[in-house]
Amino acid sequence: MTPIATARAVDEPTPVQQFSNCHGGILNGLHGFSELPALQDAAVRARNLAADTLKLLDHAVTEHHSEEEDELFDAVTRSARPGPERDRVKVLVDRLTAEHREIEDAWKRMRAQVQLVAAGKPAQLRAEAVKLLVESYEAHAQLEEREFLPLAAEILGRNGNHMAALGLALHMRHAHVPTAYI
Repeated sequence: MTPIATARAVDEPTPVQQFSNCHGGILNGLHGFSELPALQDAAVRARNLAADTLKLLDHAVTEHHSEEEDELFDAVTRSARPGPERDRVKVLVDRLTAEHREIEDAWKRMRAQVQLVAAGKPAQLRAEAVKLLVESYEAHAQLEEREFLPLAAEILGRNGNHMAALGLALHMRHAHVPTAYI
């Protein structure tokens, strides 16, 4: 009997080379695995940041806009002198209120995606949309800080009772009355 020769292609690795190639694939996979702790930390940070953003935009921003519109804007409009001063206040109030709605609408469009991130689920949160919301709010806050709030301080500051009434209204909004007394 003659030994049966097996046909081997010239480019086919030997069994020993196959073990060596396997090690290369395993090591490549383990190098990727070594990045997992950093990525895990990033994923935890992303979930926490998304949860904080939900609280901020669902509660703090919404409440802030409501306080401005229901208390501050009304107080300044009522206290403004009739004529050019009141007209200026109304133009600013209308613009700021419209910006509130735009910011809130932008948030509504991306909220579900942020909620997915907070839950650690795959999401399609667009960087451009986030950037636009942040930039819109920055511009809005700058307008309030630069134009409206100094005007409000001037108008309400002319009459201590008007400023006190605004302070009381804000205090009452934040006062937590036990439900047993309601």
